[in-house]
Amino acid sequence: MAGKATRTAFGETLARLGAENPRIVVLDADLSKSTMSDFFASKFPDRFFDMGIAEGNMVGAGAGMALAGMIPFICSFATFVVGRFEQIRMSVGYSRANVKIVGTHCGIGIGPDGYSQMALEDIALMRSLPNMAVVQPGDAIEAERAVEYIARHDGPVFLRLTRQNLNDVNPPDYKFEFGKGVVLRPGRDMTIMATGGVVGNALKAAALLAQKQVDAQVVNIHTIKPIDRDLIGRVAYSQGKILTVEDHGIVGGLGSAVAEVVAELGRGRVKRVAVEDYAESGDPDGLYKKYGLSEDNIAAKALELLHD
Repeated sequence: MAGKATRTAFGETLARLGAENPRIVVLDADLSKSTMSDFFASKFPDRFFDMGIAEGNMVGAGAGMALAGMIPFICSFATFVVGRFEQIRMSVGYSRANVKIVGTHCGIGIGPDGYSQMALEDIALMRSLPNMAVVQPGDAIEAERAVEYIARHDGPVFLRLTRQNLNDVNPPDYKFEFGKGVVLRPGRDMTIMATGGVVGNALKAAALLAQKQVDAQVVNIHTIKPIDRDLIGRVAYSQGKILTVEDHGIVGGLGSAVAEVVAELGRGRVKRVAVEDYAESGDPDGLYKKYGLSEDNIAAKALELLHD
């Protein structure tokens, strides 16, 4: 079923939560109409702060508000806000400040916006901080439920959101469980683990594999940190072969997180499908095809893994 961008679901949900919790404040770096934090700004202008093109200042101000008892959501394009990594490391991570870092326009799926605005290293950076949770919804329904949870979560969180619309992969009554992967399609031969904007492509790839008599399980990993070690372990021991798919650089993202668990278990094999180069401006579907994230490429990589 056709859905909407996870950034839109975020903005709508945050505005609704603002009416329920007066401790929620929102900071943006001159991109509120793109991050969709303007939904909140229009309803609660006294709790919205446009920091201008000064993401480092935004991080520091957000940390200060959190340490004073507020629940700040600090918003920008993921590549810009995570680009202030040193401030995040010290002011949010080391200070254990309850800041919610919201990065929109992630990955090559942003298409014509071009490479300078494509976040492809953000998960790797945020995963490296000891107390930072990393959440990436696979559709608008999941984004709504994830934001509801994140507002209650005690501790820093990085929320990664799409510019492009996503087809719904979850039912309307979906319940978000922090740190737990979601089996969207059962299968006995192998497992495809995907996150964010390419979860839908993973499901399409499984349908292509079914035409070749391959029964692939598809799992949506919405929480990349903490990763669902129990689910990964069950798959590693029962099937042994896991294909990870993500609109992120191949180093440090979902694939790395899954491979780390499998390596520690000493069982199973992991093959990663991710972006392996600097990308370019273009049509999102065309970019997914060129850089290996289309459903036919995912299916081909799954067959390679299955027959290795």
